[in-house]
Amino acid sequence: MLRSAYAEAAAPSISRPKGHFLVQTKLFRNAGNTLSGHKPFGSLRNRVTSIRTMARDRLGQQPELELVWARLNQQLGLAGQRDSKANEDAACPSDEYHPSQGWRPQAHHLTKDQLWARIRGEAQQDADSEPALASNLYSTILAQSSIETSMAFMLANKLAWPTMLGMQLMRLIQEAYESDPKLIDFCLADLQAVYDRDPACDRYIQAILYFKGFQAVQSYRIAHWLWQKGRKSLALAIQSRMSEVFHVDVHPAAVLGRGIMIDHATGVVIGETAVVGDNVSMLHHVTLGGSGTDRQCVRHPTIGHGVLLGAGVTVLGPVTVGAGSKLGAGSVVVSDIPCHSVAVGVPARIIKKDIMKEPVKDMDQCVDFVLNYDI
Repeated sequence: MLRSAYAEAAAPSISRPKGHFLVQTKLFRNAGNTLSGHKPFGSLRNRVTSIRTMARDRLGQQPELELVWARLNQQLGLAGQRDSKANEDAACPSDEYHPSQGWRPQAHHLTKDQLWARIRGEAQQDADSEPALASNLYSTILAQSSIETSMAFMLANKLAWPTMLGMQLMRLIQEAYESDPKLIDFCLADLQAVYDRDPACDRYIQAILYFKGFQAVQSYRIAHWLWQKGRKSLALAIQSRMSEVFHVDVHPAAVLGRGIMIDHATGVVIGETAVVGDNVSMLHHVTLGGSGTDRQCVRHPTIGHGVLLGAGVTVLGPVTVGAGSKLGAGSVVVSDIPCHSVAVGVPARIIKKDIMKEPVKDMDQCVDFVLNYDI
């Protein structure tokens, strides 16, 4: 079944030279073998690395880049499925949502219009109860016509510097949202992720106005859009300013999925060739760092869907952290971590495998980390 799924995923939707198609078909057939248990997990990294290399080389060809990213999503998502279907069916209902299989809107999630109405209502309540904030709430939310203009106003005022005025940045961000509506879809997914996973956030307006992790991710998304458009100097300028303002450094060429939550955010570093799947949660001082100096190679990690990275986790080099895994605070990862595993230590060691629960659902930083193991 997995092989047939990959055969369908490998079918090109755009014309390619015949030889190129054969190479890709073979690549995904081999990946299907890996996921069905015929090859060790470590060989999966080579397939993921190949896909990421293709994506990096095609930043100027948006339709083809989207196809590559879709394939990467499918590979990480399929890798995140349980090895035992029987165990999965016994553990949870078939319709239960698994974050390790990628982003999917849930029944309790609000539509864009509902969310905007909710945010405006929260802003009005705060303006009435705290007059000192009324001016900021009015200019950032209540005076804006949509969530796009509100986000553009907020980010522009956060990122402005003396030689790049807020009005210039606001027009730029609005241009990005108008040019690529998926940017606001990703923004809403990130906002919902913060609301769902951070118990300190009980209102949507808190994440928008006061949570710098959310603000930093949205700033990165604008820089990434610029990078894809070939406007690399401006993308790097925004990255630099984002690092100064939020103390979060995400290279604009890195690829981040939907539903990303960075809690506290201070000290987070994500390098140029890193790929982060959907529904990933990370805490402060997480580093997805590179190894080596070859500009033509992937130097940074691939993080699967639904992974939880504890405070101070460092992942170095072109390693793969499998979907649905959890890395304990302070761990240093220098080798592949299988899907649905728990790892901790320096260097990180796997202490549990085939965990049935999804770590980003409960965000538990203590359970699963036993004390009677050697590091």
